[in-house]
Amino acid sequence: MRALCVKKVCCFLSKLSLNSSISYRRLIGNAISNYGSHRRGFSNEEVLIFRRLSEGGLIHARHLLDKIPQRGNISRVIYWTSLLTKYAKAGYLDEARVLFEVMPERNIVTCNAMLTGYVKCRRLNEAWSLFREMPKNVVSWTVMLTALCDDGRSEDAVELFDEMPERNVISWNTLVTGLIRNGDMEKAKQVFDAMPSRDIVSWNAMIKGYIENDGMEEAKLLFENMSEKNVVTWTSMVYGYCRYGDVQEAYRLFCEMPERNVVSWTAMISGFAWNEFYREALLHFLEMKKDLDAISPNGETLISLAYACGGLGVGFRSLGEQLHAQVVANGWENVDHDGRLAKSLVHMYASSGLIASAQSLLNESFALQSCNIMINCYLKTGDLERAETLFKKVENLHDKVSWTSMINGYLDAGDVWRAFDLFQKLHDKDGVTWTVMISGLVRNELFADAGSLLSDMVRHGLKPLNSTYSVLLSSAGATSNLDQGKHLHCMIAKTTACYDPDLILQNSLISMYAKCGAIDDAYEIFSKMVQKDTVSWNSMIMGLSHHGLADKALKLFKEMLDSGIKPNSVTLLAVLSACSHSGLITRGLELFKAMKETYSIQPGIEHYISIIDLLGRAGKLKEAEEFISTLPFTPDHTVYGALLGLCGLNWRDRDAKGIAERAAMRLLELDPVNAPGHVALCNVYAGLGRHEMEKEMRKEMGLKGVKKTPGCSWIVVNGRTNVFLSGDKSASEVVQIILPIFCGNVMLEKEEEKLLDSLPLLRS
Repeated sequence: MRALCVKKVCCFLSKLSLNSSISYRRLIGNAISNYGSHRRGFSNEEVLIFRRLSEGGLIHARHLLDKIPQRGNISRVIYWTSLLTKYAKAGYLDEARVLFEVMPERNIVTCNAMLTGYVKCRRLNEAWSLFREMPKNVVSWTVMLTALCDDGRSEDAVELFDEMPERNVISWNTLVTGLIRNGDMEKAKQVFDAMPSRDIVSWNAMIKGYIENDGMEEAKLLFENMSEKNVVTWTSMVYGYCRYGDVQEAYRLFCEMPERNVVSWTAMISGFAWNEFYREALLHFLEMKKDLDAISPNGETLISLAYACGGLGVGFRSLGEQLHAQVVANGWENVDHDGRLAKSLVHMYASSGLIASAQSLLNESFALQSCNIMINCYLKTGDLERAETLFKKVENLHDKVSWTSMINGYLDAGDVWRAFDLFQKLHDKDGVTWTVMISGLVRNELFADAGSLLSDMVRHGLKPLNSTYSVLLSSAGATSNLDQGKHLHCMIAKTTACYDPDLILQNSLISMYAKCGAIDDAYEIFSKMVQKDTVSWNSMIMGLSHHGLADKALKLFKEMLDSGIKPNSVTLLAVLSACSHSGLITRGLELFKAMKETYSIQPGIEHYISIIDLLGRAGKLKEAEEFISTLPFTPDHTVYGALLGLCGLNWRDRDAKGIAERAAMRLLELDPVNAPGHVALCNVYAGLGRHEMEKEMRKEMGLKGVKKTPGCSWIVVNGRTNVFLSGDKSASEVVQIILPIFCGNVMLEKEEEKLLDSLPLLRS
């Protein structure tokens, strides 16, 4: 490249007349060392002028300007203005300013060029100084209007707009766009409505603004009312539908587009990828190649394709490798100006399980976001050590993403104290970090600590996220802690403006109340919901089922179907469970048959077990055993365990012993140390009066070292959850907990002695 530049300059030298000054040629020769590096795109004369401007040689610069001949019909002032614009766009604003000063002649276009340079380089003080001194036209005012909008000064922009002596559609569009960019959609709509005339840019700006500010309905209305649409309009709407998750509508609109370009194709490909339609994204790219043939994909296209390849998982590794090969072979790496393509390729390789390739790319461009991707990848694969090693390289940056990932990693590994230590060291904690810590404590069954941490979060002035409440509501439901659940419900009502009806939060409340036994409270929330999804219906149906309210559960299931919501596998499991607990054999079998035939839902093992339970609870052990023999898969220990447990419930059945022994034999073949299976068979023998066989079985359990996991129960006293295991004989602790309940918190020795007498087990 340097040789080519030298050749160009030498060619220019050879064309100079013999009368040209030696000093002029020497100046050109001196410019060779600078030309072709960071000043590409300038002609030889422009390089020389630039150098003199940089050195402060104003007289020489002026002399060089005079030597440039007039080119055709282009006057010198027009050429000088063009040169000033080139310098400013290239980032050489100081040189442009000096050129502006030494120009023998200027016009309003020159002033506007200099003003635009100041604004683009965000040197607003100098821009205002020039603006006050220079002659002005509508372009000058519009440039300053842009400056105020870019600086976030919406109110000042409106004031300046009102002062403008003349406006055109560009001025109006500038203000509308600026207001939208600063988040003032209401004011932007007022200005848009007041426009004397609008062009396609005006409409497109408003549509894009609504889409990016949660106003998809308003965007649809504008789109329908437009008399003229261009490819930008259609692409914005495709992007909007994809952004709001309505990929089907986006694709319908895409197919109707009269004209498409690489941006519109990319919008659809990205929409598929971000909504997890990975296969469709890749197939759509192949269609794009056919349609646009010679046009190369842009950076966004490649990024979306990389995420799509990664989303397909380890089974499609070769697709990702082919994409990367295409990127390298076609030189598409050159479009990766901000490093996002490299990050997406790291993500792709990490998601596909090609850790070495991901690590290699990370080493080439050590970006923080890529490090975070790799840390998450190591944690997902259980490689905590390598995650820690990489984290130490970015630890001092106190990046919340990497710190939160490591906190979550430690919690997943059960290392709560290291997670908490890292949590404490992170100074700028946000709601996500607090929620991850609280969620981790719940996962590690430290429920009281999770509740305490929520109080700390509020004391630190942070409003809990909806996901924070959902985690804790799940905890309250899991421990049947109704008091805690009600307390959280009150907090939600107080901390959320007008109790924002968040769908996920309401679903969590339904589930919590149902699990805590407050089925009426659950139904009250459900009935008042403005919007319900499949999870809402499932939570309520499952709650009714668990409370033995089969008729109400089946009635609600019918209402769900009538509302147009499609049931899923969880819905069918809930109604099958309801039928099982209420002995509705015929209805249960009908629903099981309808799963595939009517609802196109493939039954899972849990649905088959539910039918076994349905038959067994109705005393039809033989039919349950026959049903197992017809299963389309090899039964595992859970299936035989379910049948064996039912034999314990039906020990009076004459077939119980034989079925139990056959089920136990198969179960213990699959899982020789299965404690519930041993215990269930013992219960069958005991129920049938075969105590010798029961003793033999218990002896066998001892020899194998099989121990039944003790059952547990808990009670909440003064906000503290107290857990007791079956067979626990810690008398003093039990007395301290339950005595206040019986004695109204008056700890009298007589009352204590009286209670101990009534509970002889506590004496042992």
